[in-house]
Amino acid sequence: MQQKDFKAIIFDLFHTLTSLESVKAPGRSTTDILGISRKDWNNQLLFYSDDRLRGKIKDPFEIIAINAYAINPNISEETIREAANNRINRFKFSLEHIEPTTIDVLERLRTSEKLLGLITNADVSEIAGWNNSPLKKYFNSVVFSCAVGYIKPEKEIYEICLSELGVLPREAIFVGDGGSTELRGAKELGMTTVLTTQVIKNIWPEKIDERRKYADYEIDELKWFFELKL
Repeated sequence: MQQKDFKAIIFDLFHTLTSLESVKAPGRSTTDILGISRKDWNNQLLFYSDDRLRGKIKDPFEIIAINAYAINPNISEETIREAANNRINRFKFSLEHIEPTTIDVLERLRTSEKLLGLITNADVSEIAGWNNSPLKKYFNSVVFSCAVGYIKPEKEIYEICLSELGVLPREAIFVGDGGSTELRGAKELGMTTVLTTQVIKNIWPEKIDERRKYADYEIDELKWFFELKL
């Protein structure tokens, strides 16, 4: 199938189109404020926070409190509130300050009349800045896990986006960094998958080999998407 035959391109958001790391979001890290290790915090968010991603917990303070107290129950309420507010502000920054090359890719795709979709696993704090993001205008469908109650790689979250775009899985390309086994979910549904390592090659290079297993194609910068022989 040639690239022109694909009707839609669906992107992951964080660590694909933007990230706290790539835009150097100002402010202290959540782990620094809470006084806990990054490894413990990342593990807690990865394995024990379905409720925040499914939108069952919508209070930013509660999101931080539940996960922080699971690691250290002695953290003060004041510290939790500082971490919650800081986290919102840093994610807002990451959504409002998008790299020019990323905007250029989306602009070129929109000019080519491709339908664009966005699927992301995120809680309410992480997407609080979406309405002010320069990314927003490019997408025909935006599916946040906390709004729909499904998370990648569950098929339902992809199906919502595909339905809103009005395309079949075989007519869509999914582009992402491979987190949350998103490429596996997209591939099992029948979509063509593209792994982008633009962000993760600098922060999680050790994860790339595992994520390649579900990628039909791989690029190390989004701009190379147009060079793929799809």
